[in-house]
Amino acid sequence: MFDRIIIIIMDSVGIGALPDAADYGDIGANTLANIARSQGGLFLPVLESLGLGCIEPIKGVRSNIEPRGAFGKMAEVSKGKDTTSGHWELAGCPVYTPFPVYPNGFPPEVIEKFSALTGRCILGNKAASGTAIIQELGAEHMRSGCPIVYTSADSVFQIAAHEEIIPLEELYRLCRIAREEVCVGPHAVGRVIARPFIGRPGSFTRTANRHDYSLPPSCDTILDLLVRAGYSVTGVGKIADIFAQRGITRSFPTKSNDDGMETLIKLVTTQSEKGVIMVNLVDFDSIYGHRRDPVGYARALEKFDRQLGVLLASLHSDDLLIITADHGCDPTFSGSDHTREYVPLIVYHRCIRGHSLGTRQSFADVAATVADNFSLPAPFGVSFLAEVK
Repeated sequence: MFDRIIIIIMDSVGIGALPDAADYGDIGANTLANIARSQGGLFLPVLESLGLGCIEPIKGVRSNIEPRGAFGKMAEVSKGKDTTSGHWELAGCPVYTPFPVYPNGFPPEVIEKFSALTGRCILGNKAASGTAIIQELGAEHMRSGCPIVYTSADSVFQIAAHEEIIPLEELYRLCRIAREEVCVGPHAVGRVIARPFIGRPGSFTRTANRHDYSLPPSCDTILDLLVRAGYSVTGVGKIADIFAQRGITRSFPTKSNDDGMETLIKLVTTQSEKGVIMVNLVDFDSIYGHRRDPVGYARALEKFDRQLGVLLASLHSDDLLIITADHGCDPTFSGSDHTREYVPLIVYHRCIRGHSLGTRQSFADVAATVADNFSLPAPFGVSFLAEVK
């Protein structure tokens, strides 16, 4: 048994369109391969050494090596391509009924209820890019004091507000009202998200004080089972938010990929409790994927690769590292939506024999592997633990 399993979720780092990608308008999506192609190749020596190039051809990443990690890719059985579905399935709780989405904005009954409960008018009420809508409506928001409500192709109810006009605690209160009293029943979106920003008209920028209010998972996750069995479950980044604070013993919110990796390396070095550390690295998705910035995405991947080298040197002999993702967000694709893709699977410990884990039929194989390691019942999925011992 490994004492600790560390799971890094590279938010949106997909590795090729799933067989049902046509249902989502995502034929041809391949976040990693298309970024690499657009940039003339990626320099990812650490991920390369672990077998990344053996999963799928990626320009600049060699495949003719003897990898020091086990490698493969995983399909998603959940009916969606969003953060919540992806993370819940990784934890053993697939989402078979898609969360509601609102490509034409929220219906009147939702907005009217929100306004009645908060006593505030709203601006927006449409699907939009978060950075674009604050440029469009930010000045009016500052004049009127009305929060900006918008959605996206994901199942989200997002509230943007200038931190000098609606203070953070008030913005968070508005989000709690939306989560607990408005976005319920048939309108129970996956996440209500606070989107604070600062600046002046023409130069608004979002801050790192974002906060997500998720639905609680619809079934037990491996995180729930670990906590009940007395193990430690540490969430880094937005993990605790995604699981509605459930199945988490300690949480370390972060403001960036750099912050997330620095926090993880410190935890690996100083924390000794048996259990799981789960990390979300959100910048890949929120800063580069949605904004369709393959140049920035490539640089972020290469920086993560350098940080990963430091992490590998810090791991204990009884640590198992799993690197994966929750969906795709191909920055070379049209629009600003996530993309329906396989996700990479890389597994490492110091004594592993590098080999293929094949194409897994569900992200939940990660949860099943964790369950197998800690002698817990698997909520869903097929363990690959025996293949990496």
